[in-house]
Amino acid sequence: MKVGLHGKDFQNKSTQFIERILEQLQAYKAEVWATAKLTGQLSAEARTRFKLRTIEMGDGLQRLDFFLSLGGDGTLLESVTYVGKAEVPILGINTGRLGFLATSSREETGKNLDALFKGNYTVDSRTMLRLVSSAKLFGKLNFGLNDFTIMKKDTSSMITVHVYVDGELLNSYWSDGVIVSTPTGSTGYSLSCGGPLVYPRSESFIITPVSPHNLGTRPIIISDNSEITFQIEGRAKKYLISLDSRFETVDESVKLKIARERFKAHLVQLPGQHYFKTLRQKLNWGADYRN
Repeated sequence: MKVGLHGKDFQNKSTQFIERILEQLQAYKAEVWATAKLTGQLSAEARTRFKLRTIEMGDGLQRLDFFLSLGGDGTLLESVTYVGKAEVPILGINTGRLGFLATSSREETGKNLDALFKGNYTVDSRTMLRLVSSAKLFGKLNFGLNDFTIMKKDTSSMITVHVYVDGELLNSYWSDGVIVSTPTGSTGYSLSCGGPLVYPRSESFIITPVSPHNLGTRPIIISDNSEITFQIEGRAKKYLISLDSRFETVDESVKLKIARERFKAHLVQLPGQHYFKTLRQKLNWGADYRN
């Protein structure tokens, strides 16, 4: 079995936790490949003892059987950029806080790794979006699992974002910006801006304005077979765009288009895990604090 690992910004206690994971992988005689961000936080002795091989973004990942993301949701989104077109199943082990995507808890890691190696799991395929632009933006990482955003930059004034769906004008948003999210990303930035929760198997995009000036403006769900294009106006000459947690600065001359990515992210689902259960836990659905 060949396993990839990624993690970043660990505290001392997390380093010990990683070494326990490596010991378990070693017991399973797994061949372990790790990103430079993870190996850089381990001692030279640990790197030698566990025979870690360094892997770069998109470098030969198709030979891996699994990819372990050690951290929070941000780390898992970064893990998706490492996996890319290889579509290696990713298990998110949550050492962070919220964990909508990284749902495997630190305390259950041993049991969950056992389930993984015994084949007791399913794989949840998640649609991603792709940015096509007239400028070279984000290099080869022009895809995202969560969302794409256009935001104002270096100004307190609103911007106007004209959004077109398959060439037809949807709306001109007078706002701080616009979010286009996948169903997976509906629990992220879009949710905090009033967007709806959308089941991950829904074949859709969600368009959510950020602080719109017109109170009648509401989020809208469209088919992910659609192509979304934009025209930006404002007093500032520069605007901020993002794919998940990656940012670029553009001006209004840059043409931007969002479409569904050809490949998907595959997230490992272990026994007892389900999207609805995650919503209940993370959003405290059904909890009664009156008494």
